[in-house]
Amino acid sequence: MTHNDGHPDGHSGADTDQDEGWDEDRDKGWDKDGDEGPDAGQHESRGEGRREGPGGSRYLLENRQTEAGERFDAFATLFDPTTFRHFEGLGVGPGWRCWEVGAGGTSVVSWLAERVGPTGAVVATDIDTSLVAGATRPQVEVRVHDVGAEEPPGEGFDLVHARLVLVHVPERERALRSMIKALRPGGRLLLEDADPALQPLLCPDEHGPAEELANRLRRGFRRLLADRGADLSYGRRLPRLLREAGLRQVEADAYFPVTSPACTALESATVRQIRTRLVTAGLATDEEIDQHLANVASGTMNLTTAPMISAWGTKP
Repeated sequence: MTHNDGHPDGHSGADTDQDEGWDEDRDKGWDKDGDEGPDAGQHESRGEGRREGPGGSRYLLENRQTEAGERFDAFATLFDPTTFRHFEGLGVGPGWRCWEVGAGGTSVVSWLAERVGPTGAVVATDIDTSLVAGATRPQVEVRVHDVGAEEPPGEGFDLVHARLVLVHVPERERALRSMIKALRPGGRLLLEDADPALQPLLCPDEHGPAEELANRLRRGFRRLLADRGADLSYGRRLPRLLREAGLRQVEADAYFPVTSPACTALESATVRQIRTRLVTAGLATDEEIDQHLANVASGTMNLTTAPMISAWGTKP
């Protein structure tokens, strides 16, 4: 994953129509409800804002927090079918060499390892590899790596893939160049990231107090992400960026989860993971967060995410 904007003053009363104090230059043309994406979430290598940089404060969502595993399980349920469909369409098969950037959890790495078989190879990288270690097998190499700061972990890859990663990497332009550099001629790049401006709310059907509170907390989450360098309008630019980078046969599509148990699980884990930072920043109170989590647990709310845009192309 994503994403900008935020609740301005963190008061506990009714939300307002104006995000006071928000820097419009940083908003990059978004309306005030621009979202952080499939958590978005996400994140975080597997995206969603979760990566941890030097000093431990650069990224919002850390792999070693208890809730991270719950988030990755939800991401797998929501987005793996779309990702795997694209892998199949790109022809991933026996003998392929693949680089999975910001691997996060194990589901994508395990799928690739199974598909490339013993004659292939999968390099899985992340700033924090604690949750991807379980995917280790003979054809899988797990490596600590910062795609925005380091040279690629090799060259001549048939496939390079990142899901909900670059939106959270401030050095995303360098990261994109690195991934393209790592491809062989004819190799395929598949990038998947959120674009919350296309769907900015946690509850698009804002018909009552529970939904209003949910959307206000989501804006607070976006503020935290934006303050850490997330680009909340990145997804829409992927096709253009791939073409400008010289890739051929560029295509893109989007997947938009509207409501599901996985959306509910993702929201619960995300809010529990960031609640201290929401409160510290004055974006919510503990009482509001407790009420929101109770509302989510009731199973009566339709919770959604921003669309995930997938774009792919071929290196000449």
